[in-house]
Amino acid sequence: MLFNSIDFALFLPTVFALYWSIKNVRIQNGLIVLASYFFYGWWDWRFLSLILFSSLVDYSIGIQLKEEASEWKRKLYLWLSIGVNLGFLGFFKYYNFFLDNFVTAFSFFGKTLAVDRLDIILPVGISFYTFQTLSYSIDVYKRKLEPTKDFIAFTAFVSFFPQLVAGPIERATKLLPQFYQPRQFEYDKAVDGLRQILWGFFKKVVIADSCAVTANLIFNNSGDYSGSTLALGAILFTFQIYGDFSGYSDIAIGTARLFGFDLMKNFAFPYFSRDIAEFWRRWHISLSTWFRDYLYIPLGGSRGGTAMKVRNTFIIFLVSGFWHGANWTYIVWGLLNAIYFLPLLLTNNNRNNLEMVAQGRWLPSAKEVLGMLTTFALTVLAWIFFRASSIEHAFSYIAGLCSVSLLTIPEVKPITTIVMVLIFLVIEWGGREGAYALEKLGLKWQRPLRLLFYYVLGLTVLLFSGQRQEFIYFQF
Repeated sequence: MLFNSIDFALFLPTVFALYWSIKNVRIQNGLIVLASYFFYGWWDWRFLSLILFSSLVDYSIGIQLKEEASEWKRKLYLWLSIGVNLGFLGFFKYYNFFLDNFVTAFSFFGKTLAVDRLDIILPVGISFYTFQTLSYSIDVYKRKLEPTKDFIAFTAFVSFFPQLVAGPIERATKLLPQFYQPRQFEYDKAVDGLRQILWGFFKKVVIADSCAVTANLIFNNSGDYSGSTLALGAILFTFQIYGDFSGYSDIAIGTARLFGFDLMKNFAFPYFSRDIAEFWRRWHISLSTWFRDYLYIPLGGSRGGTAMKVRNTFIIFLVSGFWHGANWTYIVWGLLNAIYFLPLLLTNNNRNNLEMVAQGRWLPSAKEVLGMLTTFALTVLAWIFFRASSIEHAFSYIAGLCSVSLLTIPEVKPITTIVMVLIFLVIEWGGREGAYALEKLGLKWQRPLRLLFYYVLGLTVLLFSGQRQEFIYFQF
């Protein structure tokens, strides 16, 4: 079920009304499980068994990890959890990728293998809930978390519908305890949730979907356009993917708040970053911190020498790229970001810029503007590989950029989209010190002016809603 659909517009208030009419926390959790399975099954009911099986495996393993004293048996249980979860992920997401590359490798030696590809449907959200359940098993193994014996609460944690399909990837240490606690409806918290939902829909419907129309046209016909038009397409895709993914996160976080839950912040205004290290602290925070805690640090993190730091950095970025999809374009995208990051790592400048740009000021300094523009340009270049259909397509796209036609006027002129992006940037900049743009922006205005602002945003969403597109990260 899509957030930006009539189905969800009917589903959410129905579940909300039923949920708050119940006072017992266990029954509330049961309703969340039923609602979440209905929400996911609306897309394809066959994969509900996959979520249920994953929940059963990690729930049972968590209990065994608590009760088992033998360390080697505890490791065996942990690897069973890792094997089952990554096994499912690997089969559904990467089977044909590895098969195709295996066949291609043999062709270099003059051998042709006749191997049939499988017609595999990728379960929506499998990359997200797989990592969420894995974090539970790993944290229980490390004794950072007491395993739960409440299967309903655990199932609700795994399948919680606001963030089931595209995150944020929650840790059991943060989200699972919230299912044990009695929850009371809080008006101010619900209003804040609605405000974040509104901003998420603006990002998705007005910004992402509008940018997608032109970006898709340009990328799908890149050989027909000038360098300036290709640059416009790459920039619009840059805003498309941000509006799409961070918009989903805002809707998810706001929806969870309606039900009394707090989810982690997943985006922190990444396009205002002054270097690539800052960008990755602000982009898809739940995934980058997951890789940091469960891969980078176990590999040795930054504790070793320079060679180990470089190795671990490249591993993290390459795995991050591969996590996004079974295509070499994602791996090159990860590699390119690792190369961007390397100079900061080697000069020990990767922990600069920890605070928001122009903190406490309206205008940034010239140095900050230069840093933001440079980082944005590098990010746009990397996103070309992410969006391109193949490595060859990406390089031909970049070759088209590097021509004298870059200095011409673009053939495609989506004036309305460009204006909306500029308005979006102004709002994001004004609200950049909040958890999301509308958290504090406008709260000190006179009530009629504030309500008018929200009304205009909502009306704009309705006006742009005719170009509905799926969320990009559903494919991951």
